[in-house]
Amino acid sequence: MKKTALIAAALACAVSASAMAERYVMVTHTQGTDPFWPVVEKGGKDAAQAVGASLEYNFAPSGDMADMAKLIEAATATQPDGLIVSLPDAAALGNAIKGAVAAGIPVVTINSGLESSNSLGALMHVGQPEKLAGAKAGERAKAGGAKKALCLNQEAFNTALVDRCSGYFEALGQDLNMIDVSNDVAQIKTRTAAALQADPAIDAVLAVGPHVCEAAAKAVDEVGARVHLSCFDLTPGVIDLIKSGKVRFTIDQQQRLQGYMPVIVLHLYNTNAGLLPGANIPSGPGFVDKSNADGVAAQAGVNR
Repeated sequence: MKKTALIAAALACAVSASAMAERYVMVTHTQGTDPFWPVVEKGGKDAAQAVGASLEYNFAPSGDMADMAKLIEAATATQPDGLIVSLPDAAALGNAIKGAVAAGIPVVTINSGLESSNSLGALMHVGQPEKLAGAKAGERAKAGGAKKALCLNQEAFNTALVDRCSGYFEALGQDLNMIDVSNDVAQIKTRTAAALQADPAIDAVLAVGPHVCEAAAKAVDEVGARVHLSCFDLTPGVIDLIKSGKVRFTIDQQQRLQGYMPVIVLHLYNTNAGLLPGANIPSGPGFVDKSNADGVAAQAGVNR
């Protein structure tokens, strides 16, 4: 009888602990085609496991900001212990985020939207200063002799990607020359090749996503152009391109941190009476080039 009572008590404690476990929801603007985001998701889920919480990861395959806003609203309705949201378009997503804050749900923004995060009521932002990252890329391209550049943007609506391109051209001292290449790798290759053929004077290209970079490298080979190609983020393919000399460098924004740190921040906030870092957490920018590519190769597409 005592043994039965002890088992029942243990089960009751387990159920109680489970019911009290923190639950977080992450909503990002991926369409499911960008290899960047699975690393963010993995970081978030690793952090949730570390603190005994659960994490639900959502995105709108349409890529439509209205659909993403609906996902944020739907998550708010479930009253999670916290929301983690990328913010590529503050105008389209702002009301949904404000609604979550008004409902008493702590929000941390990630990746895009650093400049708008605070005004929408988010606790903080985890990501890199995008214009600065673009400027750092531009400084390197200029030092490498770039005279006329092109920026390839796969998400024309995403203010963070526009900032990367803008910073790049400001550092180069050139007028913005940016084209929308979409997230479809076949279109990226076709549109990049067409741009290079239309203007043979282009001698530098910045691809603001890793899959964009890989497709752009194929376009450069196809056209036979000689360009200073650089990009953002890491994949095994990008590492191979750096090692072969086809890509000069990529900017590493350490996206695992963008998934991992918000969960830790929210856990500390919820379990320690509002404990919170005193500033946003910059996850980058850092450079990966031939000098350090071997050291991070095993992490590409996994944790970076």
